[in-house]
Amino acid sequence: MTAPRRALVVIDVQQEYFEGLLQIQHPPREESRARVVEAMTAAADAGVPVVVVRHAAPAGSPVFDPATPTFELHPDVAALAGGATLEITKSFASVFAGTGLEEWLRERDVDTVTLVGYMTNNCVLGSAAAAEPLGLTVEVLSDATGAIDIVNAAGSAPAQQVHDTLMALLASSWAAVATTSAWVDALRSGETLPADNLVESAARGRESRPAQA
Repeated sequence: MTAPRRALVVIDVQQEYFEGLLQIQHPPREESRARVVEAMTAAADAGVPVVVVRHAAPAGSPVFDPATPTFELHPDVAALAGGATLEITKSFASVFAGTGLEEWLRERDVDTVTLVGYMTNNCVLGSAAAAEPLGLTVEVLSDATGAIDIVNAAGSAPAQQVHDTLMALLASSWAAVATTSAWVDALRSGETLPADNLVESAARGRESRPAQA
């Protein structure tokens, strides 16, 4: 089996998620930030391209206004961003929409993107789904991503439920989901991460249902 040709994509590890209106709740943001740094360091050591992404909203927006301090990268990520292979800015959930990232990856024969950063319930999910029609293999590091509590007209869900549910959803179809530690081991050995699939996930889900009376 050919070793994956990876790129690590660091999504929106900006101060908005630490000091702004969208503070990450699960996993604890300082823990997930540390795992992002761990992944960036391991990728750099292995010669794997690192793409650092920032989200930008129009001036005056309540979040991600480029003129505000919370637009900036977290200092720990900013310290490593200078060594990144590519830095891009996006305006949609997907890292591919309007950024030229797809073309950049193809020029370098990358076939696998590893997603870390924020939020699980928006840009990580959107980027993983957008990679499918591009034919890219996706990896998501569960402890290097994070979610927020959600309340809206359709209902509510705490951050842990959001994050855990979306990790299971991603693993069922769109991505190989693993911890940062497992990914670093796979990176160093040149191995692929084990992936699940929708059919087997559905079969196990059916088997786990209580028997009907």
